Amino acid sequence: MRLSTKSRYGLRAMFDLAFNCGMQSAQVQDISRRQQISSRYLEQIFQGLKKAGLLKSKRGPNGGYALARPAEEITLLEVISATEQDILMVDCSGTGKQCKRRKSDCNFEGNCITQTVWQEANKLLEDYFGNITLAELCQRGDEMGMAREPLVKR
Repeated sequence: MRLSTKSRYGLRAMFDLAFNCGMQSAQVQDISRRQQISSRYLEQIFQGLKKAGLLKSKRGPNGGYALARPAEEITLLEVISATEQDILMVDCSGTGKQCKRRKSDCNFEGNCITQTVWQEANKLLEDYFGNITLAELCQRGDEMGMAREPLVKR
C-alpha cells in the first residue's frame, strides 16, 4: 500500500495547524511555507478536508483555515479517508463500496486464502491510523524538539 501525496501532505498540513495554531485560523501561505507544499495544491487538499468536516474556513483579512474539532478528536484515519478513495492493501480485499473489482471478476472468490490476509492487514491499518490523533502527533513533535511558530496577528 502506498499513500498518495494528497494524504501525506494533508496529514502534514493538519499536523501543522494543530501544532502551530490549535483552534486558531492560519492562512494557507503560512502552512505552505512551513510544510513546503504548494499553496494551490494545499487549497485543493483543504477542500476535501473541509467537506469531510475536519476543517473550517473563514474569509477576510483575519480568515484562513482552522481545525473543525479539537486535535484530540481528529484521527489520522479520518484525514487519510478524506484524501484517499480507500485504504486497501490490494484491490480485491475491500468489501462493499471499497471493493474496486466485482467479486465475479475473480476466479478465486470465496476460495482465496490470501484475500483473508489482506483483509486482516487492512483492518490492522485502519485500527492503527484510527488510534492516533493529531494531538498525539503534536506531542511527538514536542518530544522531537520541533519548534512551534508563534501565531501572527494580521
